[in-house]
Amino acid sequence: MLEDWLAPKAAALEARGLTRRLHPRAARDQLIDLAGNDYLGLARDPRVVEAAAEALRTWGTGSTASRLVTGTTALHEQLESELAAYAGQESALVFSSGYLANLGVVTALGGPGTLLISDEHIHASLVDACRLARSRVEIVPHNDVGTVEKLLAERNEPHAVVMTESVFSVLSDEAPLTALAATAAAHDAVLLVDEAHGLGVTGDGHGSVHALGLAGLGHVIVTMTLSKSLASQGGVVLGPRLLCDHLINRARPFIYDTGLNPAACAAARAALQVLRAEPERPAAIHEAAARLAAACDVPPSSGAVVSVPMPGPRETVRAAELCLANGVRVGSFRPPSVPDGVSRLRLTAHAGLSTADLDRACAVIVDAIGQVS
Repeated sequence: MLEDWLAPKAAALEARGLTRRLHPRAARDQLIDLAGNDYLGLARDPRVVEAAAEALRTWGTGSTASRLVTGTTALHEQLESELAAYAGQESALVFSSGYLANLGVVTALGGPGTLLISDEHIHASLVDACRLARSRVEIVPHNDVGTVEKLLAERNEPHAVVMTESVFSVLSDEAPLTALAATAAAHDAVLLVDEAHGLGVTGDGHGSVHALGLAGLGHVIVTMTLSKSLASQGGVVLGPRLLCDHLINRARPFIYDTGLNPAACAAARAALQVLRAEPERPAAIHEAAARLAAACDVPPSSGAVVSVPMPGPRETVRAAELCLANGVRVGSFRPPSVPDGVSRLRLTAHAGLSTADLDRACAVIVDAIGQVS
């Protein structure tokens, strides 16, 4: 039965060049990594690794239960306090992934009395959250503040949430956060900003919401991931204390999920401490991203990701294979992972790139693109 059901679907993907496969990596390969999201270059930092190891020795390997049972440790509380302070927010609540953080906050605020307005380039976690929220959902053109304002003004629902990313994950362009925050405030709505690609990168590391003076506003909610700049795993919702209390009682992905393990909490705390102590790291990300963009003749990015349009999915995969064969790992993004349907090489700049590695990577990528284009 499964073969009759799934084999035609697999064949259709293969024919379009869209089949995805897992590619396990070795623990200590010698590749220049421009595919991962270790933006600050801290995943192997001895301070971060030792903090995780010490947490394992102290707390064991797991959190043992959901956060509301025994899954909340002193490390969770410390991490939440430090993240809130760094982001300029009153309160924070840690989830076991960034995906679940977005799912939790949107579904907890959603329902028949809430209008959800989503940018068309929003992350899949927010798309799925909208589907589960039991709300009316309106999808607006990318970064279109005028359409957002029109929908808010004409709505019948008493509540509304506008959803965007500070820096978008594929195109790496910025959202008009100041205009969106003002529009939301004028229409008694909430602005939810996913800072997955902003934390540690924009606003001297504090994120775009903080840099623009929007942190701490009662109608602006922020979500972040701990798996990119903070070199760990997990997610967090930041905003007023009242919001976090509401999530503890209403967010099913928080209530029914096992708490984030202590080692991940400790690693994220240590990475945040490094970021505080070494505030030059975000600037290094932008310097590397600018160099990659110039080499590939694409516009500079607002974040760590450099997005290089390709002729099609097969050419994208082939270019990535050529890069890998020459010692450089890059991302290959194809539909449906790209919001505009254009296949792309996705190059991730990070603070740990040496000048020699960056020179080598640029040469390899440019040659690979030339071979397939």
